[in-house]
Amino acid sequence: MENITYGILVINPGSTSTKIALFENERLIFKEKVNHSTEELEGYENIMAQHSFRRNLILQVLRDKNVDEFKIKAVVGRGGLIKPVEGGTYLVNEKMLDHLKHGLLGEHASNLGGILVYEIGRELDVPAYVVDPPVVDEMDPIAKITGLPEIKRRSVFHALNQKAVARKVAEVLGKKYEELNLIIAHLGGGITVGAHNQGQVVNVNNALDGEGPFSPERVGELPAKGLANLIFSKGFTFDEVKKLLAGKGGLVAHFGTNDAQAIRKRIEEGDETAKLVFEAMAYQVAREIGACAAVLSGRVDAVVLTGGLAHEEGFVEWIKERVAFIAQVFIFPGEHELKALAQGDLRVLTGQEKPKEYS
Repeated sequence: MENITYGILVINPGSTSTKIALFENERLIFKEKVNHSTEELEGYENIMAQHSFRRNLILQVLRDKNVDEFKIKAVVGRGGLIKPVEGGTYLVNEKMLDHLKHGLLGEHASNLGGILVYEIGRELDVPAYVVDPPVVDEMDPIAKITGLPEIKRRSVFHALNQKAVARKVAEVLGKKYEELNLIIAHLGGGITVGAHNQGQVVNVNNALDGEGPFSPERVGELPAKGLANLIFSKGFTFDEVKKLLAGKGGLVAHFGTNDAQAIRKRIEEGDETAKLVFEAMAYQVAREIGACAAVLSGRVDAVVLTGGLAHEEGFVEWIKERVAFIAQVFIFPGEHELKALAQGDLRVLTGQEKPKEYS
């Protein structure tokens, strides 16, 4: 089994780009990021209408790279907003395809992941999978309760990257992911902080719903009465509120940009307001990490910082200063989604895991 080479095609669609990669087992053969201009996309009524356009681009990349299609043994993509599932690698079936196409839990570019791999998998006559979609739900029932019985907390987070770096840390510590208690903070346009209890994410903030720290683009937790006053005084529509919570909040609301480097430059030029707000964002991440330590009853093997913002050394140091007492802090900057998708697929192809069925 160890000598078998599996060609794995990886597809990760984003709102303005499609990332494509080919792996042989865990070895990257190539990766390509195809950017989509506003002009290219504005002719499509919605995200779902883009699938043929993106599929043709992917197939063209394979032709340009002279990929031997017979060496591809599976296609794997980023999972979308399907119904809540436990973590793992799922074979794309008709039910999942239907839920992705109709936006069961909302329309998002990641919904195209399962659709594209299903269609390309059929063309290549190989199985199609998704790995650790953003709706992974392993939260303890107690974590979902709020002060209003009509509202329950939902698990929507950077599951793919969080679980990928969790396995990296486990490897460094010489243990299995399922043997560790970890706190993992994904620091990106949205920020999610998860409490990982022996392989299960038992609590995590949902940045799309306005939970947790504010971030470059999201408002995070707000005083409920203040938010209600703002909505009624401004006469916001529901769609306007959604955009405010996720897209126009955080650093965008304060400074008109989601670029952390631009904020750092302002700080270096002596802008005290920029320093206060940027450090406040780090403060809130540290506070969320502390809350996860309480969820794990203080038994924490490591704290992990990942995502694009983990490249910002000053921001990371602010967080470390406040949480280093909890456990050793590991830094894995950037996103590791392409390799994480390939690894999830490989675990199934090599028999380490059984593929899960979406039902």
